[in-house]
Formats: sequence, C-alpha cells, structure tokens
Amino acid sequence: MSGVFICCGFAATAEPVVIAALGDSLTQGYGLPQQDGFVPQLQRWLQEEGADIQLINAGVSGDTTAGGASRVDWTLTPEVDGMIVALGGNDLLRGIDPDVSRANLEAILNTAEAANVEVLLIGMQAPGNYGMDYKQSFDAMYPELAQQYGAIYAESFFDGLTTEGDPAVARQFMQSDGIHPNAQGVALIVDALGPFVLALAERAAD
Repeated sequence: MSGVFICCGFAATAEPVVIAALGDSLTQGYGLPQQDGFVPQLQRWLQEEGADIQLINAGVSGDTTAGGASRVDWTLTPEVDGMIVALGGNDLLRGIDPDVSRANLEAILNTAEAANVEVLLIGMQAPGNYGMDYKQSFDAMYPELAQQYGAIYAESFFDGLTTEGDPAVARQFMQSDGIHPNAQGVALIVDALGPFVLALAERAAD
C-alpha cells in the first residue's frame, strides 16, 4: 500500500481502516432516525477528527452474545481491520448465566484473533437484582477477557451519560423506554467512546 500519511496519531494509508461494530440495538440505532444512530454519529465524529476510518454497522436489535458469536465469521470479511464488540445487554435482560455469555464473547474474540482483527471490547455492568455473585461474574468477564486477548477495553457503553454521577441527569438522554439513548445521548456516548475507536484504528493500521 502506498500513500502513507500521519493522521490523528496513527499512520493511515490511502485505503481507510475498516471497523465493524458488532452489537445489539444500541449499536444498530434502535428507535432513532438512521442518521442519529450510534454508528452514523460515530462516523461523523471520526471524520471531524480527520480520521480515515470506515465503519460497518453490524448491530442487530435483540442480539445476545450467542447471536454475535454465530455471525462474527461473516461479519469479519477480508477488508475488516478492527471490530467493536458491544454485546451483553440482552443477556442481562434474559438472565443468561454469565459463564455462557463469557464463552460466547470468548468465541468472538477467538475468531477475531484468528482473522488478525484488532478488537475494542465494550463492557457492561449488571444490576444487583440477580444477586452479587451474578453481578461480580458478569462485570468481571469484560476486563478479564480484554486482558486475556489483548483487546482495547472500554468500561461501559454508557460512560458518556454518567460522567456527572447523577442517574437523574442521564435519564434526559434516554428514549421513553429508559433503555436506549436518544440522539443527544448517542452524541455523548460517541464523545466518550470515540477516542477508544481512534486507538483501535491506530492499532489496526500498524
């Protein structure tokens, strides 16, 4: 590849870094006009940063970690250099055993490793209503797997909404279902996660 230049802290080539976003309705953009979803807003954020990155929206509403594991093979087409993995919310809603979720995430990371695709793993925290053992097992699997597979790790998809530490403030950035962010909420999420995606692209471009 020719035409290498330096952009946003990483060496970019004449071809963009291609990153697939493997996720559920949060990635897919549930309840929002297409242009207001996570992937389109993140794409605009990256363009404003001057980063030559092409995103692929591989979010499927309702998907679990099992669903992600079942379709990761065909998501990782030859042009994909990096992958964002944001799955687990629907596992929580269904009360799936954290050991099962962990095995599914591990299958996704194994597939990415075999394809030489760099990963940004976005964590999630379980509510306390399943008990502390469940919460501890679920919460821990993300940082542990990120360390095991050398993935970049972001603690939570919703970090951008909780910087003030006040749940009441975060609620104004959610849709009426209280689960999915509105367009303003997505913008805050993108602001928080954008630097992690730049780091992923930098690593994938090496």
